[in-house]
Amino acid sequence: MYRRRPRSDWVGINAMVSQSAVAESRALGHIANESNSRKVPVLAKAATPRKPAPRKKPAPRKKPAARNSAEPPKPDRERPDEPKRHKADKAELLEFYRQMLLIRRFEEKAGQLYGLGLIGGFCHLYIGQEAVAVGLQSALDNDKDSVITGYRDHGHMLAYGLDPKNIMAELTGRAAGIAQGKGGSMHMFSVEHRFYGGHGIVGAQVPLGSGLAFAHKYRDDGGVCLAYFGDGAANQGQVYEAFNMAELWKLPIIFVIENNQYAMGTSVNRSSAEDQLYRRGESFRIPGLQVDGMDVLAVRGAATAALDYVRGGKGPVLLELKTYRYRGHSMSDPAKYRSRDEVQSVREKSDPIEAVKRELVKAGVSEDDMKATDKEIKAIVAEAADFAESSPEPEPGELFTDILVEQY
Repeated sequence: MYRRRPRSDWVGINAMVSQSAVAESRALGHIANESNSRKVPVLAKAATPRKPAPRKKPAPRKKPAARNSAEPPKPDRERPDEPKRHKADKAELLEFYRQMLLIRRFEEKAGQLYGLGLIGGFCHLYIGQEAVAVGLQSALDNDKDSVITGYRDHGHMLAYGLDPKNIMAELTGRAAGIAQGKGGSMHMFSVEHRFYGGHGIVGAQVPLGSGLAFAHKYRDDGGVCLAYFGDGAANQGQVYEAFNMAELWKLPIIFVIENNQYAMGTSVNRSSAEDQLYRRGESFRIPGLQVDGMDVLAVRGAATAALDYVRGGKGPVLLELKTYRYRGHSMSDPAKYRSRDEVQSVREKSDPIEAVKRELVKAGVSEDDMKATDKEIKAIVAEAADFAESSPEPEPGELFTDILVEQY
């Protein structure tokens, strides 16, 4: 228990501390006086410091052996051969010109019919992108390869050689259409021609394309799937799930990004952190190639390189086709997000049909011959429009067909 000391105790303690302090100070003073009485010894003169020996210069480093600039760095994974621009003869150039012109004139007529109210729903035109479908699909084997795409699909069907009459009839919802008038513009379909759509959901066709490629591999039929999607769909999560599975299983598929620069109305530079879309497969070890999609010969060359790689059992390839659409995203899009001068500039400098015409001139084809082909194509498209308008609409009972595999 703490006990408070009496005041007399504190007085005694203070006196003892004072006496101790006096004794300590006297002792210190005695030591100080004693040290002052001693002579301070004289220090010896310091020796002159030696000059440091001069440093030896380091031996010059040997320059690394110069690399041979002619040898490109070797990639750490296998890639397709570098594409070469396709060398087409006169007949092949004329066929490319004819197919691209058919797509252009067909789409122009479809735009007119839409304006007249003969085509309902949405309608996405392919004007400006003709070189992509024609260049790629001209390299396919129509007896075993398959194609699947999004909703901008009219041009792909025409490039596959399908009858323009049946396609126009489908656009107008007639019974003579390729899907009996029930698919319309966005859902073209033909199992007979191995064309699996036409899909209205952005990016939905990509995993389905991987499924088609799996079927080719499972059946061992030697076929390859060509799966188209746009720069807007390139940001969809399901696309990358399909990439992962395709590379894991080495599926025979070519993923094709038709980069027309604006998706549904936003520039790819504003909407994509990585706007070099051919790199999008690198995380999945899928090699990518960027191609001039306005040059049908460059597209055909890239298709050949990609098909050789995929048919060799090496897995998928990603192609980015840099192209441009002249019209809005759909017929209802005024495309105010870009200027008319921009569109006109692309038409004048990079139009794919004009590029083929220049190649034809070099091959000795006259301007009159090309005009005659254009006249022939316009007649084919006019006939297709007349056929569509005069064809009957589907019977009411058709609403219940093609819903299930069997009737219940």
